[in-house]
Amino acid sequence: MHHTQTAEPRTLGDFTWHSHAACLSTPDNLVDPEIFFPEPDEMDRIRAAKALCEQCPVKQTCLDAALEAGDRNGIRAGMTEEEREPLHRNLHRRLDYARVNATLAGRDIHLTDAERRAVTRAAYQAGTPAERVAWLLKISEEHAEKLYRQVRREIRNRSVDRKKNDQNVTAARTSRDELGTAA
Repeated sequence: MHHTQTAEPRTLGDFTWHSHAACLSTPDNLVDPEIFFPEPDEMDRIRAAKALCEQCPVKQTCLDAALEAGDRNGIRAGMTEEEREPLHRNLHRRLDYARVNATLAGRDIHLTDAERRAVTRAAYQAGTPAERVAWLLKISEEHAEKLYRQVRREIRNRSVDRKKNDQNVTAARTSRDELGTAA
């Protein structure tokens, strides 16, 4: 689930992006928040809300925040509730390496399961101590060590599977070559 617009991943509890949102009502720019909660048949309100979202500089951050908070109501980031539903359903699969890298750099980012696995694998492969992974993922050191054991096992199994596959390919070529010379 990749988005074309990239945004700097926001840290947990960071709502400073709100002050940059196109939907923020100010004395110079009055915005009725009700346009973001239209009835399904109120197409004019839906179009007006989406038009405002299209010019928003924090549109991607708004979408991430809505998904991460499980906010299924109203129009967010130019998407209706129905349009966001597949994203909500598949959020656990999101794998955004900008978020993974920001976490590895020590930022407190809201991660999906797939992103947490990627952080663990990258940290393991970089030789990062389990204590650091525990701190990055806000888990116990024992849990971080368990995750490292899982990564070690996955890497070992992938290596074994690759060797088996290479042996099968070699065996298939040998059989084909023998058939070719026998004819």
